[in-house]
Amino acid sequence: MKDPVARKSLLYERNTYHQPCSTYTQPIIIVEGKQQYMFDEKGKRYLDLFGGIVTVSVGHSHPDIVRVAKQQMDKIFHTTTIYLNNEIAQFGQELAAKLPEGLDVIYFVNSGSEANDLAMLMSRAYTGNYDFISLRNGYHGMSYSMMGVTALRTWKFPVPQGFGVHQAVNPNTYRGPFGPEVKDVGKKYAAEVQDLINFSTSGQVAGFIAETIQGVGGSVVLPDGYLSAVYEHVRAAGGLCIADEVQCGFGRLGTHYWGFQTQGVKPDIITMAKGIGNGIPLAAVATTKEIAATLTKRIHFNTYGGNPISSAIGREVLKVIDRENLQKNCLERGKQFIDGMNKLKEKYSIIGEVRGKGLMLGMELVKNRDTKEPATPETLQVMESCREAGLLIGKGGFYGNVFRIKPPMCITAADVDFALEVLDHSFSKL
Repeated sequence: MKDPVARKSLLYERNTYHQPCSTYTQPIIIVEGKQQYMFDEKGKRYLDLFGGIVTVSVGHSHPDIVRVAKQQMDKIFHTTTIYLNNEIAQFGQELAAKLPEGLDVIYFVNSGSEANDLAMLMSRAYTGNYDFISLRNGYHGMSYSMMGVTALRTWKFPVPQGFGVHQAVNPNTYRGPFGPEVKDVGKKYAAEVQDLINFSTSGQVAGFIAETIQGVGGSVVLPDGYLSAVYEHVRAAGGLCIADEVQCGFGRLGTHYWGFQTQGVKPDIITMAKGIGNGIPLAAVATTKEIAATLTKRIHFNTYGGNPISSAIGREVLKVIDRENLQKNCLERGKQFIDGMNKLKEKYSIIGEVRGKGLMLGMELVKNRDTKEPATPETLQVMESCREAGLLIGKGGFYGNVFRIKPPMCITAADVDFALEVLDHSFSKL
């Protein structure tokens, strides 16, 4: 692929027969990955700060993940869930052991979109209510119904809100109406949810869904006390509370294994995907026996969800996270990143805010710190400069002006130093 003609042909085929490449002006051809690094067709190494959109949790081509996948492939690729299989059964048990007591019924599916679809179905079936509440600038998937729940208007198709979905104000203390200095700021934002229940619904709702830290939305951290107040409002209106852990879960936030634990709440339903399978199509929904019983009134199954290969890989991911102390590494490397990015903020006025927890971090760029005008073109310029230096970084936020830093959880202290040096150099070129 070093031949420029062959490279041009590959780009033509991608843009003709698939969705176009658009992240970089010069698309990267990735042919190999190893832990926190990826390599292009010329052998150039890149430090991956995006983890395949937070999908690669324990590392690209982790040897233990590869080993168990090969072992399972030698046995059987696939069975539907109408048959018993030890990998599926044991994965369910081991995953439930990581969850709060009582949330021990697991449904395996293929993606976060499917998981959130199922969670919404459960909520409506169990409560008998229809109205649903989500957050503006949240992200919950690419299926039609989830695009109706997702309130991003930059990349998503504007699905009409015919699904009975009502969207609460984004509790963003940087851009929202209440800043971090406001007393009980979490409760202030939660009052918007109560207003929606009172004035936009019948007074009864099916459920509420939120990420603890908005991923695609730009690494927005929910203010302390927000979820506990919202959960109280929603449950009083007959609804269930769903924690979307697709990007926050499995130790990535450092201090806790699950994102919702940082808010001191216990959801009724938990959805998870991406890092659960380290890049394999795998997702899950966890709930109580009482809520799950609702689905037994009809036939429910998933053709590929929880197949033996995915289950074997999912089991090993849990073991690797514990064995390699990756949650602790997220905490330590996250602090190193935050400290380094705050130093860059002191040096470059274009950095408006640094935020996040563990290895789910964000850096928002603005043209002016007073007006907070988004520095969207500059964000792309810095991204390109980082790519040239061997650093791959994600972007998000409503205006596309937030760097999303969510690397594989095995990233080292030396890697963080390198990343900060590259960012420093790239900002200096603006």
